[in-house]
Amino acid sequence: MEIKAIRMFDGGFMNQEFAFGGEGKEGTDPQIIYRSSLQNFLIDTGSEVILVDTGFQDDFKAPEKKLGAPLYMGEKIKDYTEAFAELGYKPEQVTKILITHKHPDHSAALQYFPNAKIFIGPEDADAMKLPEGGNIIRAQYGTPFKNFPNAQEVAPDIWFIEAKGHTKGNSIIIAESDGLYYMFHGDVTYCDAALKANKLSIVFEDIAAARETLDRVREFIKNQPTVYLSTHCPEGYENLEMKRVMTV
Repeated sequence: MEIKAIRMFDGGFMNQEFAFGGEGKEGTDPQIIYRSSLQNFLIDTGSEVILVDTGFQDDFKAPEKKLGAPLYMGEKIKDYTEAFAELGYKPEQVTKILITHKHPDHSAALQYFPNAKIFIGPEDADAMKLPEGGNIIRAQYGTPFKNFPNAQEVAPDIWFIEAKGHTKGNSIIIAESDGLYYMFHGDVTYCDAALKANKLSIVFEDIAAARETLDRVREFIKNQPTVYLSTHCPEGYENLEMKRVMTV
């Protein structure tokens, strides 16, 4: 199994109030800044090419840099399809797309992959008004995976896991390879510092569910050697490059 980052933006920032303030901004400092970026991921199993999330559709114009903004994604490196192609793949090779949640930086490029089956949490599929059937597969949870009660194995050693909170249909994906667990968590946290500090971001649809999900994520990491693959900070691709196991 090979896992690769599809990198779109880099050189951004987020402030601590944004990244840590979901359960209250008291004690946060808006002048403390963390690095920001945007990347999604690709899993090559040897027999399948699987995407974890897709970025914005091509030619998306990100908000301009504004000093003092709570979140600045960074400068665009490449459009999603360009970054995907530079990894050496063609769109028709993609067999599955695993969507962590409905937000467009995770789901807006689905149309570029005509042969892919798209797995997504049912609530987010409904929110996006995706059709029933065809290549859209609403996740059918029902099998526990480690400390997560609701999961579905979508390929050998790759699990699609219910993880509500950030959105009502939020999911995470965990792939097991060579004794390591690779956790693609979408936006459970926006930066790795928030995971370590046990803090929720200010972006959620169900705060109680978001807290339960973060607790389960941290428990999983404490008990399994986990490479934590973030979408919105450079540690996402750095952890992957170094196979760096997260500690909390």
